[in-house]
Amino acid sequence: MRSNTRTRRRLRPAQRVVTAKTWLNTFAVAIVALVFTFPFIWMFFTALKPESEVFAPKPTLIGSEVKWSNFVDAWTLVPFGRFIFNGFFVATCGALLSIIVAVLSAYAFSRLRFKYRDRIFLLYVLTLVLPQEVLVVPLFIMMNQLGLVDSYVALIVPFAFTAFGTFLLRQFFLTIPIEFEEAAIIDGASRFRTLWSVLLPQLTAPISVLGVFAFVGYYNSYLWPLIIINTQELATVPLGLAMFTGEHGTQWSLMMAASTIAVIPSLIIVAVLQRQLIKGVALGGFGGR
Repeated sequence: MRSNTRTRRRLRPAQRVVTAKTWLNTFAVAIVALVFTFPFIWMFFTALKPESEVFAPKPTLIGSEVKWSNFVDAWTLVPFGRFIFNGFFVATCGALLSIIVAVLSAYAFSRLRFKYRDRIFLLYVLTLVLPQEVLVVPLFIMMNQLGLVDSYVALIVPFAFTAFGTFLLRQFFLTIPIEFEEAAIIDGASRFRTLWSVLLPQLTAPISVLGVFAFVGYYNSYLWPLIIINTQELATVPLGLAMFTGEHGTQWSLMMAASTIAVIPSLIIVAVLQRQLIKGVALGGFGGR
């Protein structure tokens, strides 16, 4: 009994140190989270302020009155519901197409053997250094010659064929033992069946990460829709937000209200795929192991 009591007494200081470190880490994480979420908090409360108080000499988080009508005005002043639909539709289709292209190309570069495979893959990856501003002019010329200007196809297709997804998934394909695929082929499975039934179930986490990245990239894209879209019916969310800026200035309270509405689809996607995202980031942090 005495020995157990002494052991407990000896462990108490160590336990206190662990508890202090835990509280310190929790406090540090809370501070970082507050820093990253504060712009969104400020955006939301700015959306509830009167227009005259957005740039007040003494800024306050909450205005003199709470104007929920700003959200109604932002929704009705421009066809913002249409912009949300366009952005969500384009982002969803673009993310699905990006995943399909990345899966097939990553499988080819990691499993198939053909001449100059590694060199072609290197050239493919080098396209990542090209900024979007360099690509928009030749892409616009190509879309114009194909008669696809001002269409959903022009918004979705061109930037689905990027090397980022291929590079990401190829690294995960390489971590899967080749014996799994060989066993499926011996059992009579085709390459497509092997890819669908054996390999893809092990890649749900990185595919989810790629899907979220592609969705957010399409949803927040401004330069390419600005160039390729001519009508309001096909405008996406960033173009819709720009419409709150006119000849007589910017309606900041309405823009903040519209921005608050615009982030909801992305928040829903991240919330639904939260577990897969954490798993994918954790696997990527350890080199895919």
